[in-house]
Amino acid sequence: MRFVPVQGLMEGMTVGKSLYDVNNKLLLSRGSVISHTYVDRILLLGYQGIYIDDELSRDIDVKDVIRDELRMKAIQSLKDAFIYTDTESKGGQKLVKQKMDVTKMMITNIVEEILENRDTMVNLIDLKFFDDYTFFHSVNVAVLSVLVGVELGLSREQLFNLGLAAILHDIGKIFIDKDILNKPSKLTTDEYTVMKKHSEFGYNYLKETFEIPSAAYVAVLQHHEQYDGLGYPVGKTKEDISLLGRIICVADVYDALTSNRPYRKQLIPSEAMEYIMANGGIMFDVKLTKIFARKVAPFPVGTYVRLSNGFLGIVTENFEEACMRPRVKMILDKAGKRIMPRIVDLKNDRYLRNVTITGVNDLV
Repeated sequence: MRFVPVQGLMEGMTVGKSLYDVNNKLLLSRGSVISHTYVDRILLLGYQGIYIDDELSRDIDVKDVIRDELRMKAIQSLKDAFIYTDTESKGGQKLVKQKMDVTKMMITNIVEEILENRDTMVNLIDLKFFDDYTFFHSVNVAVLSVLVGVELGLSREQLFNLGLAAILHDIGKIFIDKDILNKPSKLTTDEYTVMKKHSEFGYNYLKETFEIPSAAYVAVLQHHEQYDGLGYPVGKTKEDISLLGRIICVADVYDALTSNRPYRKQLIPSEAMEYIMANGGIMFDVKLTKIFARKVAPFPVGTYVRLSNGFLGIVTENFEEACMRPRVKMILDKAGKRIMPRIVDLKNDRYLRNVTITGVNDLV
């Protein structure tokens, strides 16, 4: 399986990872052959790209820490919770609480699946589409946060609180003016001041409306606090910020950086990881950035990379203890000519110690 950006999709390609539409309905199942109609549909949904299977990549297995079905159910439950919260003034507070109970159940399931797959790194390029960015982003932040929490040895109760806070970290944006929230360009100073209120709005709403552990809604309040004190709403520093808030801060920034936004093109995972690591001790807790780098692959399995020796290949495996030196399936030589595929191990092969990854390629 390999990742192909949308601009490289062609009729006849075989889908390697199932795709869903905005209503959580299966659009293309794994093994489907892409037609021209589906290429247009994928573009319309705003997918960055999809995974395909072909002779070059059929032996490459891309694993996720949670099942696709669970991820999509969590996205749908969160969407329902946001929609009914947004219309609560029209009645239906009981229904709002029912939707929140479903979201809580999704978090319990996410925690259990990540515990079962605790040795798996995040190796996927996220398949999110633009219109549902908030919901995909929130579920991703929950998955990334819980993954870090598991590595820290947090209890199931703490992991639940962490996951719940992470998936709800942006719920306060419901109370932000839509013109500000959806503005396709940089916010003015006054607009940004309003936007920064979302963490307080979310904190107050969750605290006053639902039976939620205090650790969770405090983390929602603090998810934009920074380790150096330059965050908001209060400007707390270091360990004065709750552990859950510090974890969510890292996961939130990483997923935002790797997402396409109206005002900014997404970064590739390695660039986003460089940003996270460079801000250890500044924006983020250094210990948490190190854990994050072990659990989230900067060069996900199935992506093309160019090596310093000029060869190009597909990443086939990552190593937690050496995230910048994966195992790679070489397919092109330095002249760009197809070669008999061979596996090189940048971590363990002593003859390749001077070879590094110099960039990521979109497509061969």
